[in-house]
This record gives sequence, structure tokens and C-alpha cells, in this order.
Amino acid sequence: MSTTLPLPSLPRTRPVVAGNHAAVASAHPLASSVGIDLLKAGGHAVDAVVGMAVALGVVEPYMSGVGGVGFLLLHEAGGTTRVLNFCGNTPALATPDKFTNETKEHGIRAPLIPGNVAGWFEAHRRYGRLPMEKVLTPAIEFAERGFPLHPFNVEMIRSSMPRLNPAGLAIYGHVPLRIGAILKQTDLGKTLRRLAVEGPEYFYHGDLADRICRFMSDEGGLITKDDLAGYRPDWESPIEVTYRGLTVKTCPPNNEGFQILQTLKLLESFDLAEFGHNSADYIHLVSEAVKLAVADRIRWAGDPRFHPVPLDRLLSESYIAERRKRIDRQRASHSEGERWHGKTPVEPIRPGQVEGLTTHLAAVDDQGNVASITQSLGNGFGSGMVVPETGVALNSFAHWCEIDPECPTPNLMAPGKRWAACMAPVHVFRDAGGTGQPFWFSIATPGSYGILHTTVQMLLNVVEFGADCQAAIEAPRFRLWEETRMQIETRVPAPVLRELSRRGHLLELVGDYNYVVGGGQSVMIDPETGARLAGADPRRDGYALAY
Repeated sequence: MSTTLPLPSLPRTRPVVAGNHAAVASAHPLASSVGIDLLKAGGHAVDAVVGMAVALGVVEPYMSGVGGVGFLLLHEAGGTTRVLNFCGNTPALATPDKFTNETKEHGIRAPLIPGNVAGWFEAHRRYGRLPMEKVLTPAIEFAERGFPLHPFNVEMIRSSMPRLNPAGLAIYGHVPLRIGAILKQTDLGKTLRRLAVEGPEYFYHGDLADRICRFMSDEGGLITKDDLAGYRPDWESPIEVTYRGLTVKTCPPNNEGFQILQTLKLLESFDLAEFGHNSADYIHLVSEAVKLAVADRIRWAGDPRFHPVPLDRLLSESYIAERRKRIDRQRASHSEGERWHGKTPVEPIRPGQVEGLTTHLAAVDDQGNVASITQSLGNGFGSGMVVPETGVALNSFAHWCEIDPECPTPNLMAPGKRWAACMAPVHVFRDAGGTGQPFWFSIATPGSYGILHTTVQMLLNVVEFGADCQAAIEAPRFRLWEETRMQIETRVPAPVLRELSRRGHLLELVGDYNYVVGGGQSVMIDPETGARLAGADPRRDGYALAY
């Protein structure tokens, strides 16, 4: 394990950002500016990520927002790590027979109960130092006064436009889709103003709840006033493994972050640095470990309140050792894909036998508190259903639940159930097993199920190859799909690509930088100086700031 030498000959588009006091990273420069301003004003890292999270719902309205869901991974400077789960759950009327594959992904039945508002306010209630009105004011101003479109805004609004209902088209269908055009979202600004004054009561019990439920009733949706009134986010303990003498922590099930932890344990016995960064041997080995972990994730991930997830076995040394034997160092194995699809023509990797469009942001403050949020609407503008006169786009996370009654996984839809959630922020600590566990870095990415293997690649870039957080994010990445299909960036050398093809990987070249492999963000504390570092992904409109 190296922590000082940079990745050799790795071109970058920007430097790592560093400051003595605090740092932030998000998927949009305006949101990052909100976070750093709140930290300069004396805010806690939670103030910063909540302010950035709400702002991102304005400046990236297709990715996340008031009608979305998410997770917070928080490291307190005193040593405690906590998870706030606000991923939403299915409404009481949601049973598999109420859906088709189309209606669970788009339209009025696609939303789960939104959790973002509850999560933002609960995190701020517990840790915030600044008034919530101050935290929300920048987002309100971006909505009411408008903001200039950035390149990724233009691309995503254009591609997501066909998903929008008339209320959505009335907002986004008339803005010129060009860089520098001003997008105003006055209804969303009014909604945020009332949230700043009335808090989550407005969303889950008050006028906004009434508007959402009338809209649901009129359009044939499933969410009721009782569903909204009964929603609560959950404080949870993280799950963790040791890797190379480090401690790696992420969110527990129903979160699927255990796939990341299992992948790391599968790789731990190999000298990855000796293979060379993004060599054919390295990419092949990582991809094969990912496929094994994917198979177990598909089989076991779900809401543990309905189906226990056997993490003690899945992450045990004996189980990992047995699964590791399945890795063929010379030939690509066949994967079932990102989720359960039933029978396939070629027998894919199966799980072992075990007994009994998204955004990410992070902040580290002057005291050493570190907060990271991954939040989402699911797809472009979520379900495509914008609640009239509110600016609120509702999520599409029913899509991540299974509705086939023959599905053998725990992720089969049921009333009041949380979905198997792929949004998985990660924190890495030094001194594994010690009492201090000093924080080292936080890293994560959006990208649906790709989150669970592109995050591993960024983490390994730091731990195995000595990258700083910016270099770790910019390095070429790949994403795995069904069978042996691999999307891979063309900055990987041509001889490596040829060797991967020879080993049976079906390569799909996606250009030098492509957001299909995620849009990572990271913050880091230098272990020697205590400097705050941050990196952000150029594949989207990501920006890092520090002071």
C-alpha cells in the first residue's frame, strides 16, 4: 500500500484542491460554492452537505431534489461514524400486481415515499450550527433568480425532456438549451421558502402533502397522506471491513454497499500494485471480483426488516476465501448483470451458499467532521411527474424493486418496504483495529449499480497506487454489465484493451471521459499535515473547493 507516490504518468484536467480549514466537493460548482460559504460562516460539515444537497436539487433538477431520496454517511470528529437512511419506502398500497415494468420506472406509480426532506432536516436538527433558513437561502435564490446553464445541464435536460409531464414541461420546456441560458424555477423557489420556515411538517403533513396526495389521486398514483405522515428517516450504524490495515465503512442494508466491502476482501490477498495500474491483469482481476460480489448482492440485498442479510457470512474470511477460488485469472466469467433477470442462455456466476441518474457530495470542516450524501431522483427528473405549482419532481425508485412473483431475491416489492439501494458513500480510516481510527478520505459516485464497482476502482487508486483524491477520480474507469460486457474508457492503453478482449471481455469503448462510469467526489485529510483536500469529477460538472 502506497500513500505518497502519485499515479505514474496520469494526465489530469485539474489539480487537487487543498486548504488548511475545510473542503467540499459536489457535482456542480454553484452547489460547491454554497458548501464552502457555509463552512466559512462557521457551519458544521452537515450544514455544508445539506446546503449543497438542496442546491443540487435546483442546479441539477434532473438528478435529485425535494421529491428524491438519499443516504448520509457522517464521521464525527470525536470518533463516531453514523448513517442516516432517508431512502424512502414503498407506499402501503404498493404490491407487485399494481405495476408493470413500464409503470414502475416512469409515471405516477413510480415514486416511492420521498425521504430527502426528512433526511435533510433530521441531519440539520442533530448537527447543524447555522439556522436552516441560512442553509437553504442559496438554493432558494438559485431557483427564484435563476442560474446559467452549464454543459452537463444542457445535455441532461435535453435528454430527459421526453420524461416530463405537462407541469414539468411548463418549467423546463421553454428554457433555451444552450450554455449560459438562465433557468428559473419560481414554483420550486416558493416551495423551498416554505420549507425553510415550516420545516418537514410542510412536506409530510401540511399544504405540500395535500398537493402531492391530490395529484396522486387525480393521476392514479399510490402514495397517500398516511404514507407521507408516517415516514421517518433512520439513524443506523455503518458496516465495515479491514483492508490492508485500513478500516472501510459504508451504509448497512437495505443499502447495497456490502458489495464494495466484499469486493475489497476478495482482492485483498492479491498484490494489486505489482500488477500495475489499469494493466490487463489488474482490470481483469478487479472485474472478476466484482462479478462475484454482484452475484451475492443480487441474491441477498434487501430490507433487513423483512429479510435478514447474512453479512456475518458474506464478509467472513472463510466465505471470502471460498468465493475467491472461483476467479479465473485468464478468462472472463459470465455475469447475470446488474440485477435479477431470471434464466440466462449461458450459466452466469451464481451467489455462494450462505447459511442461516444520482449525485454525490461531501464536506470536511475545520474540526474534522466529515459528511457525505448520495441522493437521487432515480432517472432523469425521476418519474417525470412534477407536482403542479410546486416545482417538485417525484422520484422513480419503484423501478429498483422487483415485481415478478418468481423473483427469489429479498428485493421483491411489498408495502412499507425499503428498496435494495445502490447509493453507497464510503469512508476510509487509518489504524484499523485501533481506538482512534483517524479519518483518511471519503469517496463515492453516482451511477446506479455502477456505483458499487466504480467506487472500488477510485478507492483502490488511492490505497494501492498512491493517488490523491483528484487523480483517483480522474483515472480511467470501467463498468460491468451482463454476460462479459464491459464499458471502458479509451484512455486505457490499446494493448490492454486487446488483451482484455482476448480473455473474453466484450468491450464497449465509451471515449476518454464518460459519465456512464460515474461522477465521483472526494474529500481527504492529509495524515501528516491535517490539510483538507478535495477532488471532483470532470466527467460531469463536478467542482471541489477548499479554504
